[in-house]
Amino acid sequence: MKVRPMITADRTPIMQILRETAEFKPVEVTVAGELIDCYLDEGTVSGYFLLVAEEESTILGYICYGETPLTEGTWDVYWIAVSHKMQGKGIGRALMAKTEENIANSHGRLIIIETSSTLEYEKTRHFYHGLGYTVVCRVPDFYMPGDDKLVFDKRLV
Repeated sequence: MKVRPMITADRTPIMQILRETAEFKPVEVTVAGELIDCYLDEGTVSGYFLLVAEEESTILGYICYGETPLTEGTWDVYWIAVSHKMQGKGIGRALMAKTEENIANSHGRLIIIETSSTLEYEKTRHFYHGLGYTVVCRVPDFYMPGDDKLVFDKRLV
């Protein structure tokens, strides 16, 4: 498996993965597509960095991250998605490892990830905990009543 920067040909399979990810609502898939388009149109000048995991010309997943505006060394992971059929095979870990490496090489010191508190996101939260991320904030009823925003962080230095 190879993790590399996203190219235009990757858009269609990534959008399919996003649509097939049960946790993502249609409006969220639309927003993810807009960030993909920004990156494909402008590159990293857009403020976004996108990587894909690929094996034998098949796209298995992607990650979108970027430097947090108005901070020094803080970065956000905005989106990560792995093909449902390929989950649990280390693809998400590989995408996160390359992202963390790239952020560290850019003098990043802190990574922030926001996610939902709902039952549907339990596997996601377990995944982040397993990578050494810690919940540092909970905003009750943020997304909707009963759906809190959880903020995870990981310090690189």
